[in-house]
Amino acid sequence: MTYYFNSAEILAPFSITSNEPTFDVDTVSLKKQRATQDAQRWELSFNTIGTPDTQADLLVNSVNNLISTATMPMPQLPSINTKYTLLSNSTAIAASAALGATSITINTANAVGLLPKGSFVKFSNHDKIYLVTADCNMNTVTNPTLSIFPGLTTALTTSHLLNSGPAAILTYYQSIDNYRGITFSDGVLSNAGTITLIEAI
Repeated sequence: MTYYFNSAEILAPFSITSNEPTFDVDTVSLKKQRATQDAQRWELSFNTIGTPDTQADLLVNSVNNLISTATMPMPQLPSINTKYTLLSNSTAIAASAALGATSITINTANAVGLLPKGSFVKFSNHDKIYLVTADCNMNTVTNPTLSIFPGLTTALTTSHLLNSGPAAILTYYQSIDNYRGITFSDGVLSNAGTITLIEAI
């Protein structure tokens, strides 16, 4: 599947980074102690290639819209896309889940297919993107458990949906360190330099 940023095709290499501040301390006895602040966000970095049809969007968006958020489908790894077989990109939640939970029960009454490990998903009641940490097979009679990273930042109820595939929409800020302009390679092809997006949480 090809992904686009402001109508321009995203090129490899493409970087998806988990920013989760972790503290590491050595005790007097040289034991390791590590802790996190339970805060995490995704950061994406990539290049695009502009065409005559997309150059205006690339230029305008490189200098505009740095204060507010924007959205795009969360890019999925190619090997994960080939395993993804869900017939619907939105699936009901079978049971409430508390803040911080990493296991969510999915209602498979109207769901068929596999949500593979490594997929990025989100829930309908908040913008956070989560990573699926184990295959979730929805071709079962009993409701399966979805394992995610990080833990839920907002509690879920059965009125909410799991959004996956192209329905997993990333809400992001553009990094203020992005190049503000556009570079022409040969008068036709152009690019806006390396673009970094920071998940809005």
